[in-house]
Amino acid sequence: MYELIIIGGGPAGLTAALYAGRSRLKILLLEKMSLGGRLLMSETIENFPGSAGGVSTQELTGRMHEQIKPLGIEIKNEEVVDMDCAAKTIKTDAGSYNAKAVIIASGARPRKLDIPGEEKFTGRGVSYCATCDAPLYKEKNVVVVGGGDAVAEEALYLARFAKKVTIIHRRNQMRASKILQERINGNKKINFLLESVITQIDGPAKVGSVKIKNVNSAQEKDFICDGVFVFIGNEPETGFVKDKLKVDEKGFIITDELMVTSQEGIFACGDCRKKSLYQVITACGDGAVAADSAYKYLAAKDK
Repeated sequence: MYELIIIGGGPAGLTAALYAGRSRLKILLLEKMSLGGRLLMSETIENFPGSAGGVSTQELTGRMHEQIKPLGIEIKNEEVVDMDCAAKTIKTDAGSYNAKAVIIASGARPRKLDIPGEEKFTGRGVSYCATCDAPLYKEKNVVVVGGGDAVAEEALYLARFAKKVTIIHRRNQMRASKILQERINGNKKINFLLESVITQIDGPAKVGSVKIKNVNSAQEKDFICDGVFVFIGNEPETGFVKDKLKVDEKGFIITDELMVTSQEGIFACGDCRKKSLYQVITACGDGAVAADSAYKYLAAKDK
């Protein structure tokens, strides 16, 4: 029996572990990937306070891990597959654990286009991580789908390797922050196909072209490329609490400002919860609040 189980080892989960660990709780942290989670899918983060000039995501995650090491927190590399919210019993791909309180910091996964060819060519030209795969496209032509900050950041990273990067976005202008728009507009390798969507990905053994439709005229054309990078938002990793906690229509867990969910003793923080801004800094803030709420909940139960 643990006092607290934290599901997820990204920025939210690691911050929750730091704050809860300093309260001397008996804690288990479960992370199915590497510590840092999907933060590691980006190379650097530029807008984290105190990191002028940017900081490597590997370095930031390493610092967070080093900070919790002295606190005696147990960490296991396991995936949560089911959860009894009332009993606070958590089942993973390797075992089962019980806790008095739970913090869900399971994050989110990249949303897919759900078009013909996407699944077939995933890993063979279709990617959701430029940092992971950009070196494979040296001097090649790639397309990037989406219009937010992630698209701009990944396009700039891809431009270090690719011969040409084409951003495809359904709107008539990008949604990325002004400073990132200035950077992509100033990069000669980066081009734009606005008011357009990809309807199909084609190729014999790997990506060779995509079919692009203009959203106004509905006209379609084939566009030759070697790779497709998709950045159209995220979906929450909350399947293990489906129909067990209150969530919104997309599956994001609904909490109050104290990170309290619809089930007593269960808290949620970071990208898996419904909120207005999904950033590393807000995930960390969520994690701190969730840990404080969990500690106060446990203290009240012990009285």
